[in-house]
Amino acid sequence: MVTLVIGSEAVYGDEGRGEMLAVVVDPAARTVTHVVVEPAGRRGLARLVPLDLADFTQGQVRLRCTEAEFENLDPAEETLAEFALGYQVPVQLLPPGWRDAGGPTAEGSTIMRIPEKETIDIVPEGEVEERRGDPVHATDGDVGPLRAVRIDPGTHQVTHLLVSQGHLWAHKDVAIPFGDVAGFGDGIRLSITRQQVRDLPPDASSRSGGHDSPEGPGSSLRDDPPGRNPH
Repeated sequence: MVTLVIGSEAVYGDEGRGEMLAVVVDPAARTVTHVVVEPAGRRGLARLVPLDLADFTQGQVRLRCTEAEFENLDPAEETLAEFALGYQVPVQLLPPGWRDAGGPTAEGSTIMRIPEKETIDIVPEGEVEERRGDPVHATDGDVGPLRAVRIDPGTHQVTHLLVSQGHLWAHKDVAIPFGDVAGFGDGIRLSITRQQVRDLPPDASSRSGGHDSPEGPGSSLRDDPPGRNPH
């Protein structure tokens, strides 16, 4: 099994650095389809990275793409300037060379004054985005924040949610079987009670940095040669 620790450092190309902000789940297929990676210090430019392009090692996600290929992946978020001077509709602020999300775009430095702008998430239709700290709800109340998801590397199917419980001085992660997930919306909803979650044993492997595959650090989710998977 492979554990995807949300918030891990992501590296790509020769010098690209960023953070894995979220995982994207297809609830119907019960699979992770993408991870969301945002470049360091570049809010609004997160990309939807197909899972086949990601290798997970201890504390890090390495993407199998160049920086130019990363910039051309589908956007996972966009920053829109509302009421920009010279434009009649909201305009996406985008550096040269980056793939847009559709609609008019402008380089941020070309707009002299931006009275209002906002960054919004873009999620594939029918899928959900889950971030670190998203609440997990039992049938009778909250059980704790999401920290990671565990998947089968062959099928990409989610096997467990890793949820943090307790306080800093008495903290543990519990692995909740994905079969106990009842739905998504305002967090993740479970079909079991808080006591049933508390009765689950602590998850020891999650303390090792996020990778518990028997193949060890550096194990890949794909067997084919490096290269960009068209998306």
